Amino acid sequence: MPAKLSVNLNAIAMLRNRRDLPWPSVIGLGRIALEAGASGLTVHPRPDQRHIRFSDLAPIRTLIDSAFPEAEFNIEGFPEDNFMRLVEEHRPEQVTLVPDDPSQATSDHGWDFRKSRALLGDIVGRLKKLGLRVSVFADGTPDREALTIAKEVGADRIELYTGPYGGCHDNPAEAARIVEELGETADIAFELGLGVNAGHDLTVANLPALVARIPRLAEVSIGHGLTADALEYGMAETVRRFCRACGQDI
Repeated sequence: MPAKLSVNLNAIAMLRNRRDLPWPSVIGLGRIALEAGASGLTVHPRPDQRHIRFSDLAPIRTLIDSAFPEAEFNIEGFPEDNFMRLVEEHRPEQVTLVPDDPSQATSDHGWDFRKSRALLGDIVGRLKKLGLRVSVFADGTPDREALTIAKEVGADRIELYTGPYGGCHDNPAEAARIVEELGETADIAFELGLGVNAGHDLTVANLPALVARIPRLAEVSIGHGLTADALEYGMAETVRRFCRACGQDI
């Protein structure tokens, strides 16, 4: 099965937040994305609400439940108390745990699974009791011990951090090296019984090589590059372009 596309709405929300006005509409553009073929919507509600606001979560949940019941809601973030309350209230199909400091501009590394084993064990256990799928952010460098810990704490999937791969947009040789590393990490995850997602700085140009190397890739979560393309092609056509880049016949 081709990888599914989850559209990250953070960049749209950040643009909206530049003015105290309701446009661009996070919900409206989320609806267009799902109508065009996206399989889900992703948000990362940070403590300062600099892009997605806590008040956005209920309307997104309602949109999916009322109009797109086969789509998924993915909420990602660092598992501090308020984040856990949001997850418990809005019950996304998937929770993606990231090791972000609140001051970070964006996610830029995976978990140190050795140091965070106890924290992740507690948090993943709480989320699994709610019946939620749990994905944990992981660096792309192959590390069997680290991924074994991810499996042992109860994660269902890892999300490969693909920022370094996206950063090689002007260096094909380095991009090829990194995509092979990502593939080797995915291979280990599959051997351990983990599913594999991917996200960060993925584009229509670099997705095909990634999905060719990881044909069992379950999902990609894409926001910045997709939103940038939507300024040129419109949201619906951009979603279709990204779905085709994932290998979907759309």
